[in-house]
Amino acid sequence: MVLVRGEGGAGKSTLIRAALRELGVTGAIPSPTFTVGRAYEGVPAGGGRPVPVSHLDLYRLGPLEDEDPGLLAEYFGPDRIALVEWPGGAERFLADRATRLLEVEVRHRDERSRVIEPAVELAAPGG
Repeated sequence: MVLVRGEGGAGKSTLIRAALRELGVTGAIPSPTFTVGRAYEGVPAGGGRPVPVSHLDLYRLGPLEDEDPGLLAEYFGPDRIALVEWPGGAERFLADRATRLLEVEVRHRDERSRVIEPAVELAAPGG
């Protein structure tokens, strides 16, 4: 699972769309802002087994600890890559569903360019 942080307009969705394309997702990739999440099957460039991947945007959700645990179940799994924008107060909920947890930050350098801080592995789930 990759938590993608950054202020509004920094380019989180653009970065995730590029990652989805690299993972073999074809077709339209709309933002999940109003649907919370979208699930895809990527097809590796050289063929092989499809890659299940999810894109979630939790901006409009409150703390997930109070929500039905099954609310987002379809977007997580041991073989699924989940890219999560605006993880906010849902970190514990997300960490409990991750086999690996990474964090990337996107921020404005200036009007026309961005800085992408490399992925940092966070504490192991449950720890």
